[in-house]
Amino acid sequence: MKIIHLDSFTTTMDGLELTALEAFSDFTAYKNTSPDKVIKRAIDADILITNKVELSKEVIEKLPNLKYICVAATGYNVVDVNYAAAQGIPVSNVSGYSTSGVVQSVFAHLLNVLINIPFYDEEVMDGRWQKTGSFSFYDHSIRELAGKTLGIYGFGTIGKKVGQVATAFGMKVIATSRNPERDERDWVTLVDFETMCRDSDFITLHASMNESNIGIIDKYALANMKPSCILVNTGRGGLINEKDLAEALDNDVINYACLDVLSSEPPKGDNPLLHAKSCIITPHIAWASIESRKRLIDGIAENIRAFIADEEILNKVN
Repeated sequence: MKIIHLDSFTTTMDGLELTALEAFSDFTAYKNTSPDKVIKRAIDADILITNKVELSKEVIEKLPNLKYICVAATGYNVVDVNYAAAQGIPVSNVSGYSTSGVVQSVFAHLLNVLINIPFYDEEVMDGRWQKTGSFSFYDHSIRELAGKTLGIYGFGTIGKKVGQVATAFGMKVIATSRNPERDERDWVTLVDFETMCRDSDFITLHASMNESNIGIIDKYALANMKPSCILVNTGRGGLINEKDLAEALDNDVINYACLDVLSSEPPKGDNPLLHAKSCIITPHIAWASIESRKRLIDGIAENIRAFIADEEILNKVN
């Protein structure tokens, strides 16, 4: 079967190889594919792999050989899964591959704000420590995670793992849940959204996005948070009303925001968070540890292997 990867660069931009996929006899990878080239490149494909290239109804209906779509991610909104299903084309994703990397990024952001290691490194290089004559030098307060309350919005696989790590730091964990009976644990207190906002020292977002929670972190939610609160988002950019957050940061409504995702990626030049104070933005990299990406590639390969072998379709989302 002819296998085409439409945008492999998102997974391999640091040189990671696609060894598990290249093992298939008829595999071709394109670094990126613009919308006007999708049909030309995919016209003969039996199997398509996409990360961010859109496979709409209009595209799928023009691909006569297409039998299977594999999304190189957990989210699959780039594919019209309903139309694909109607045409008998299964769609699979890969889930769980980035959990460890995302959890690591959450605490990297928090610890960066609480300790500010880059600042102190720069101060030492500039000679400030040497000039003090003291064995220790600090003029920015350093805080601990221990004893603080971490609020988790979205208590799925990643949210639970974040909570487990938080307990190792000696933190109190509270979380929102759509299924309290399933999610009950002896180390977490399940609360409503308003309580989480009010009682948390730090809030981390891990919910999937739907019509009910777009922009749920708005001026009202932010006003309910502690002035010392640090907000971390490694989930979905659309969970935050970015204008409201920028205003909250500039007016000291909350202390800090650490964001790995934005509503539009890459951000537009007029995104207010680009100029907000006390805001750290990383370019959607929480998922991108080399170990996570290796698991992703292996997961795609396993999905395809099972499909070619006419076994049960793995990770089917439609």
